Amino acid sequence: MTSHPDRQSDPVPANLARATTNGDDRPAVLGERLGSPRTGVLVTGGGSGIGRDTALALAEVGRPVCVWDIDASGAEETAALCRERHGGVATWSVVDVADTSTVGRAVPDAEASLGSLGGFVHAAGVSGAMPIDLLEDDLWDTTLNINLRAGVMICRQLIEPFRRAGPGSAVVFISSIEGLFGSAFITAYCASKGGVLGVMRSIAQRFAAEGFRVNAVCPGAVDTPMLAPAFALPGFREQLEERTPLQRVSTPDEIARPIRFLLSDEASFITGAHLTIDGGLTAITAV
Repeated sequence: MTSHPDRQSDPVPANLARATTNGDDRPAVLGERLGSPRTGVLVTGGGSGIGRDTALALAEVGRPVCVWDIDASGAEETAALCRERHGGVATWSVVDVADTSTVGRAVPDAEASLGSLGGFVHAAGVSGAMPIDLLEDDLWDTTLNINLRAGVMICRQLIEPFRRAGPGSAVVFISSIEGLFGSAFITAYCASKGGVLGVMRSIAQRFAAEGFRVNAVCPGAVDTPMLAPAFALPGFREQLEERTPLQRVSTPDEIARPIRFLLSDEASFITGAHLTIDGGLTAITAV
């Protein structure tokens, strides 16, 4: 693990300074509500894709972010973009989330670098096309370790940081529509994303006793580096878009904004839930 606590002194951009309206204490702008609480957020897999856009969306409303990724250049770039575009605190570390001992050391480092740790997004993930009759042990183990086990092991470390951060602490897991429905060619991925929903509900019940919330999002097809090999197959993207009611795949920021909402006080009574974000794909039956 390598930690890089590059940050600025003021985590709240001037344009998002707290304001009131009608003589009460309610925030005057939506960004302020989405950015509440002001505690730091750990984002795994933040070097690209949904993780990067989530870090940027959080930085936009003034929340400090710590970006973890196995790719140093990607993590560093995300943190730099957060600071350049939105100001505030943005740190980064090279962390292999599948290594439990490394995670145990990295969570306290993240809290120290941000000043507080009251949010967690597990966006780190891998996928591999391999049906059950060809499934290899290494692919199964790697997929389950990164997509499922890592998020659980990190949550295990969060109770004390969340207690110190106070009310509003929350977790968002990244599941998938493949966690809701099967796909013959990605057996390990389906298992991992279905498992994410199971552990999300379990941890949500435990964390609720502390006043913390835990939810998940289930994206459909998103234009990220993970799906780039599939999109390179002739006709794959076109067929997918044709089946989707909104007639396109999503961009990473369209997943990041709902994640930001679920971490905010705007979602204060939502826990143990999953939000499907797939352009209507799973809401219809093909005939």
